[in-house]
Amino acid sequence: MGISARASRAKAAVDVVTAFFAKVQAAADDPDALDFTFGNPHEFALPGLVEAIRNQVEPRTVDWYAYRTSEADAQQTIAAGLRTELGLPFAPEDIAMTQGAFGAISLALALLTDAGDEVVIPVPGWFCYEPMLYAADLVPVRAPLAADTFDLDLGAIAAAITPRTRVVIVNSPANPTGRVYPASTWRELADLLERASAEHGRRIWLLSDEPYRRIRFDGVEFASPAAVYPWTLIDYSYGKVLLAPGQRLGYLALSPLIPAEERDVLREALFPLGLAIGWGFPDAVMQYAAPALESVSIDMVELARKRDRLFGALAGAGVELTRPEGTFYLWGRAPGGDGQAFCEALAERGVHFMPGTLFDRPEHFRVSLTATMQTIDRALPELLDVVAGFRAGER
Repeated sequence: MGISARASRAKAAVDVVTAFFAKVQAAADDPDALDFTFGNPHEFALPGLVEAIRNQVEPRTVDWYAYRTSEADAQQTIAAGLRTELGLPFAPEDIAMTQGAFGAISLALALLTDAGDEVVIPVPGWFCYEPMLYAADLVPVRAPLAADTFDLDLGAIAAAITPRTRVVIVNSPANPTGRVYPASTWRELADLLERASAEHGRRIWLLSDEPYRRIRFDGVEFASPAAVYPWTLIDYSYGKVLLAPGQRLGYLALSPLIPAEERDVLREALFPLGLAIGWGFPDAVMQYAAPALESVSIDMVELARKRDRLFGALAGAGVELTRPEGTFYLWGRAPGGDGQAFCEALAERGVHFMPGTLFDRPEHFRVSLTATMQTIDRALPELLDVVAGFRAGER
């Protein structure tokens, strides 16, 4: 008796995250705790979000709260937005509404993979890729990013591909590094995947994980691999740009460059698979609100101010950081090279960062910029004191 083998593998892969989450939850009881861990809101919800939901709560028909699949208004609005944003001819039928990016990734895996298939994932990368793959009875294969720049390492991706590879996952803007990859990178990756697909006699798909697509700094442009590699699916979540991860709204989009016959097969599978994975569609009210939410966003000017405040202070103290081009995170190498020890020392002062052990990079740490500027200002004296101590070899 016991849980399944795939459940055991998934649990083991995410144990470090759940253990850390429990610590954060315990620290939340401390009113003086300064939390920079997960990308949760620290201020009241955006007025535009509240208004969009409020406008859809009152029933207008008797079936207002009935089962909903992918609502046509939401699909049409999103397809139009993608046509403008990415310059590709998306149609409403290319869009499947999901429970955030989690749901979109689950749908993509159900759509494209069979048990035992290999899926290449970036490292460091989002800590939920691996457990999700194990839970789907798939095999994660890690492809390290470039050690210093955290660019996609095409050589590492090529080395990770085998005859069993079915999907390569890419993430831009990237969590945790904040990197935004240029169109030239996608062109090189497209060539690589085309060659590998031909070599192994099996199409390798690309899943472009884009939940931070609209969170970019300094005028950095965004390019999607869907524009250069036809066999691309895009997952997206509104939870990031709205800073409301508890309101589950996202979608999976099929690249309009997928050959028509193959795209028709995929389109026809979206609804039955959305049902099969556990009714993976967003709640009715969130779907009704989707058209209004397309134009709602966190304050990017304020987010840039917080990035610059923390980045400037830490870099000025000698901490090695990757300047984020997107997302709402800072990624750095801990002074002394031990991210766990660094984060534990900060926690003793009531400042909570995320250690790089959650990303398979124990020498690093991640900081969420969703904390308020007041929290940043309160944390900086303690933070800089701990940094100075580590740099002086006191620990």
